[in-house]
Amino acid sequence: MKIKQVGVIGAGQMGNGIAQVAAVAGYDVLMNDLNKERVEAALATINGHLAHYVSGGKITEKDRKAALKRISYAEAIGDLGNVDLVIETATENEDVKRDIFAELCPQLKADAILSTNTSSISITRLAASTDRPERFIGLHFMNPVPVMEVVEIIRGIATDEDTYLQSRAFVESLDKQVAVAEDFPAFMVNRILLPMINEAVYVLYEGVGTVESIDTAMRLGAHHPMGPLQLADFIGLDTCLAVMQVLYEGLADSKYRPCPLLVKYVEAGWLGRKTGRGFYDYGGEEPVPTR
Repeated sequence: MKIKQVGVIGAGQMGNGIAQVAAVAGYDVLMNDLNKERVEAALATINGHLAHYVSGGKITEKDRKAALKRISYAEAIGDLGNVDLVIETATENEDVKRDIFAELCPQLKADAILSTNTSSISITRLAASTDRPERFIGLHFMNPVPVMEVVEIIRGIATDEDTYLQSRAFVESLDKQVAVAEDFPAFMVNRILLPMINEAVYVLYEGVGTVESIDTAMRLGAHHPMGPLQLADFIGLDTCLAVMQVLYEGLADSKYRPCPLLVKYVEAGWLGRKTGRGFYDYGGEEPVPTR
């Protein structure tokens, strides 16, 4: 089977980024979301990004129009029945993902590959909840998808070789590098990155430094492109907390205990950029630290 048509479930930041790079690479893309307005917003975002690429000389106007034409709205899960590959990009919640797979699997053709963009949850466990564990794989794209150059590929214990090879070829066709990870909690990137962010929140919680001083220290002292608290806001504090909970529960090591301050921010609904407030307040012209 050659992958020609791709289904993307979820029209959020990750979903629209994956749809964009797949369409630019020549794949027909069907986007499914519970909310049609989210798909329309995603298409507007994609159009804006592609227009920026045209002005920068990265693609032509003809390329932009062709890529947009390849992306269609799939109103119902059943509309994905003929795709060759599905990439699920729903919230980082195992129950939500399982519910999606339960509805999706009966609609898919037998040889379709089912993948998840989870950043931390067991691929083997998710695969076991489907009717095709051998055709199930983890494709962890990084945010923002059009900019980040690597995709983690994670095989579950039942993932067959053909599924892996086809998935790898697909990722490489998007002009992305492949990093193969074993199926352990949070895989590679987030197992290293999220504990660093969590430790930065502890440094704030314990009064060692302010939001501004912590981020400045890591930008200038470690040459990070953005500080850890700024990065947490960009990722989403709810996602950061979810990954830390997976690490803490999956590895049973106290070093992965989510910082209580991170928990409080999520309880308050201060999730970062997407809600307008996290470790920074984004209501004005410039972000202002909230602590």
